[in-house]
Amino acid sequence: MTATEATEHDGAGDAVAPAAEPQPAPGATPPQAPPLLARAAAELVGTAALVAVVVGSGIQATELTKDVGLQLLANSTATVFGLGVLIALLGPVSGAHFNPAVTLAEWWTARRGGAGVTAREAAVYVPAQIAGAIAGSVLADAMFGEPLVKWSTHDRSAGHLLLGEVVATAGLILLIFGLARTDRLRFAPVAVASYIGAAYWFTSSTSFANPAVTIGRAFTDTFAGIAPGSVAGFVGMQFVGAAVGLALVALIFAPGREAAG
Repeated sequence: MTATEATEHDGAGDAVAPAAEPQPAPGATPPQAPPLLARAAAELVGTAALVAVVVGSGIQATELTKDVGLQLLANSTATVFGLGVLIALLGPVSGAHFNPAVTLAEWWTARRGGAGVTAREAAVYVPAQIAGAIAGSVLADAMFGEPLVKWSTHDRSAGHLLLGEVVATAGLILLIFGLARTDRLRFAPVAVASYIGAAYWFTSSTSFANPAVTIGRAFTDTFAGIAPGSVAGFVGMQFVGAAVGLALVALIFAPGREAAG
């Protein structure tokens, strides 16, 4: 993850403001924002639900078939639908970031004069996302009778996997902020979920693209897990990807350049 609001965007992403009015940046808080506690709760619950979907569907898939291709198909399909629903539901509250890379990219954008979250909001969102991701992993394990916490042994430290995370995260940031720049954030629930589903298949890393989700998935030794020793590399490359994504947004959607249509 998105990757919003019923007048905005997501962070794993969404938005629904009147088409005639300029849309805020991805994840930016609505004009009359809910209390910060409510927004933090939305980020925690949304990230927990997202990780529960990813981990739980992975466990279910491995119990139903030994075919790795079918396992990945089941896992990615569940993630697409789950993410889209969560963005549509919680976007109007917090922007539905569910992703520290998106939150910090928004903070950087706001710091440079654009719309986005404040440093205080980011300082609340990010810990909520990480706590939610860990809780979601534990919940998924509990639902399937797995040990509640068992460090993953799935090593993902190879260089080509790290490159996959740069690509996956850069594409996610480009998509979310590109939608915001072109006043199309109302499409974010479908667009962001679809991108993540596609990136499961076209990136070597299966597109974690989310530091909080990466940390949470280290707590489960199941299909979706990642070994603790691989977490730092993945998270580092995700932030590199976020920086690349923001650079691409600045290049492609330069201020004053209007999108066709």
